[in-house]
Amino acid sequence: MDYQAYTLPNGIRILYKHAPSAITHCCFIVNAGSRDEKPQQEGLAHFIEHLLFKETERRNTSQILNRLELVGADLNAYTTKEYTCIHASLLNQHLERSMDLFEDILFHSTFPEEEQEKEKGVILDEIASYLDQPEEAIQDDFEELLFADHPIGKNILGTTESVTKMNGDDVRAFIKDNYNTAEMIFALHGNYDFKKLIRLSEKYFGAIAINQPQKNRIVPQANQSGIHIIKKPISQTHCVMGNQAYSSSHKYKTPLLLLNNLLGGMGMSSRLNLEIRERYGIAYTIESNYTPLSDTGIFSIYFGTDAEKADKASRLVHKELKKLRDQKLGTLQLHQAKEKFIGQIALAEENRIGLIISMAKSLLDFNHIDTLEDVFNKINAVTAEQILEISNDVFDIDKLITLKFEPK
Repeated sequence: MDYQAYTLPNGIRILYKHAPSAITHCCFIVNAGSRDEKPQQEGLAHFIEHLLFKETERRNTSQILNRLELVGADLNAYTTKEYTCIHASLLNQHLERSMDLFEDILFHSTFPEEEQEKEKGVILDEIASYLDQPEEAIQDDFEELLFADHPIGKNILGTTESVTKMNGDDVRAFIKDNYNTAEMIFALHGNYDFKKLIRLSEKYFGAIAINQPQKNRIVPQANQSGIHIIKKPISQTHCVMGNQAYSSSHKYKTPLLLLNNLLGGMGMSSRLNLEIRERYGIAYTIESNYTPLSDTGIFSIYFGTDAEKADKASRLVHKELKKLRDQKLGTLQLHQAKEKFIGQIALAEENRIGLIISMAKSLLDFNHIDTLEDVFNKINAVTAEQILEISNDVFDIDKLITLKFEPK
């Protein structure tokens, strides 16, 4: 994967991937997320992400939003457990607009109290809306069980109580303690001369003051297995089961990504979809997910179905997991799983904004970005023995946590 990188004196890194296109996709990613929040401050990282679009020393909310939208650009942001990311897609001639805006909102936001109060209301509505969707809420409740008493297990949105109590001092302290300039990347996918891009980066980001606080992330303890049932005023049963999994630097990350895709990943031909939806017609949605983090990972299986079918769906899921624990994949099965996964990754390269964000995260985490060939080689190197070993570890019945939302 061809790219160029440059580090400014303050530690901010510039990442560039050339593309012969009239469209630029760019992002500014910061290694700070919800797991960096202090107790009783859950939701603070996400709150800050919202406030970045409200007011700066030079712009009001309307001017911030119009800066790119008036030229047809798309501007957005999101917060995860470990990152905060602002991203935009725009015509090449408007690049400086985006760089100027990113610098302004990230480093010159004023966080006025009246905007804080308005945004608290927006986020409280977001929390309420989220809780009304059991298929979404159950994942957060599951992660709270999986990472009991650990920041990773807390809801990224926070709670009604924690959001209500937030103030400007909390916001500024979090930024000071977590927005490390050596852990920031401005990444760009477009058609530019790299030397010119560096000059622009020095112009817009070069004067940012160095801030390099020490991050103190605590590695979570292993989860305790168990089955948890919560009665809710819903019409279907929703279920999540899973386990802590491998970190982003673990040697078995790629094999587990492959295994997850085989079991319940993208497409209609996953094992869980074929067995539970197509063969038995039980669940409309059934899927598995694996999210690697810097020092741990999350593996989960989700399905929603009618209450009277839930026990059968659970048995069928466990049946598929037992197959993977007991039987090595055949040569043809493994080959087909690799071909499918490689094809999906190749197609995902067409999502340019997703690609540049993924590259920025890789540079942030590993100071290196694999080429597409490197990625494919890692997938092709996966063995049936590794898949069997991983299945017996991650899918161990004595380690799995199960959470069910059942109708009252």
